[in-house]
Amino acid sequence: MSDTQDNFRKVYFEHRILVYNLALHYVLNIEDAEEITQDVFVKVHESFTTFKNESSLKTWIYRITINQSLDFIKRRDSKKRFFIFGRKSTSEKEYLNQSTFEHPGIALEDKEKSKLLFSIIDLLPETQKTAFLLSKLEGLGNQEIATIMETSVGAVESLLVRAKRTLQEKLEGKFEGYRRKK
Repeated sequence: MSDTQDNFRKVYFEHRILVYNLALHYVLNIEDAEEITQDVFVKVHESFTTFKNESSLKTWIYRITINQSLDFIKRRDSKKRFFIFGRKSTSEKEYLNQSTFEHPGIALEDKEKSKLLFSIIDLLPETQKTAFLLSKLEGLGNQEIATIMETSVGAVESLLVRAKRTLQEKLEGKFEGYRRKK
């Protein structure tokens, strides 16, 4: 086995869970997240020898995962529009083309509340959604998010403030039992 293959194998095993979890946060469907994970590592493998170390390997993989996830969502949404305006479908699921909410990290009794929360997160503009997912679900700091998103720390802070404000407005009254006491 060559050093390149050995290095790629090491990168895959070190980052596969990170890639899968981030993709799952975007698409909320196990099969779709697995497909994105596979696409990410195909892209990583194709570009591995040309990686220039201008950023950390982890940052580079995060960036590829975000782009692959957003591209997947755009393709899915364009197919949804095609089915609505195009040919008739024999499958109701294909016609609706809705991803199911399959997040293994969420307990069954919390699925409905989580589905609502993630459906609202999904409505955020791409940049706000990305900053929010990286901050709140991946636990990254603003500096690392800025590097991944190729923007400034101030821009990330602004995106997070706007994302939180939008989520608070859309979720107001939906989680009464979970409100913090002031």
